[in-house]
Amino acid sequence: MPAWRPAFLIHGDDHGRVAERRARLREMAEAESGSGGVEVFEGDSSTPESIALALNAMTFAVGRRFLVVDGVERWKDADVKKHLQATLEQLPPDTTVAFFGREEGRAKVPAALSTAVQKAGGSVATETMLKGKDLPRWAIGEARRLGVDLEVSAAKLLVELVGERQQRLLRELEKLAIEHGAGTMLTEEKVRAAAAPSAEEQVWTFVDALVARNAKRAVRTYLELRDQGEAVGRLIPLMARRVREIETISARLDAGESPAQIKAAVKMPPWMADRRIREAKGTDLESLRAAVITLADLEVGSRGQSELSDDTATLRAIVSIAS
Repeated sequence: MPAWRPAFLIHGDDHGRVAERRARLREMAEAESGSGGVEVFEGDSSTPESIALALNAMTFAVGRRFLVVDGVERWKDADVKKHLQATLEQLPPDTTVAFFGREEGRAKVPAALSTAVQKAGGSVATETMLKGKDLPRWAIGEARRLGVDLEVSAAKLLVELVGERQQRLLRELEKLAIEHGAGTMLTEEKVRAAAAPSAEEQVWTFVDALVARNAKRAVRTYLELRDQGEAVGRLIPLMARRVREIETISARLDAGESPAQIKAAVKMPPWMADRRIREAKGTDLESLRAAVITLADLEVGSRGQSELSDDTATLRAIVSIAS
């Protein structure tokens, strides 16, 4: 059995890695105490005050007690100091509390929580995404660890196709290594053939559902993408760009332009223009203009200008646009 610390704080902007560590810690905790010995706090139940009350409450559980606390990136320093700091300084024996924060924009784990965890004898770990310029070099190293070689140009293409989430990049590398075998040189052609469809398919399925005003499918695929570690900051621009493209084409159609004239005027491949024209014909200009405004407000709010969480605000926007 692992030697458990009294407290853990795992946070950062690499949401996929934070989620992986949460799942692993919970798995080990349940193996030691059983599923009933792990208490999970998330959403409205995850506040400094509620965690302090839970830690101070009497329990009849046998063995080590585990508390898994999500969403601490929403907490404030003042609330941690007021409600939780003293409790963490004198945690009951045989108790482990693990805090998880998925940071983004202004949503940051309060410094007071990090300090309190360390003073309690706990561990603080930050999972930070590499900068985009460093990812190709990282991907080459991971490929080598998996027993294959990755050309520099192929590494850059992989990042372009898959995005900057390291967990998603690693999954694609693992699939490539399995498919091609040890000792293979992974070229741009191999990467494009394997990574492009699998990496982007679900993202575009989501955007397609949004544009088609299929609210149920759009919400489902959005939640699946978030579970995979896809960043809200990447999805919002994708939604906005597609809707603005279709709104522009719809306005041209409304003004009497022919599809041929539109294809000659817009800056996109002909096959893509044909698809956008079909999408524009399948909706109406007024709805598209309302969607553009909704997404503009969402983009502003995602930069820390909204009281709602990014997920809540995005889901509301999706339902508003697709309904």
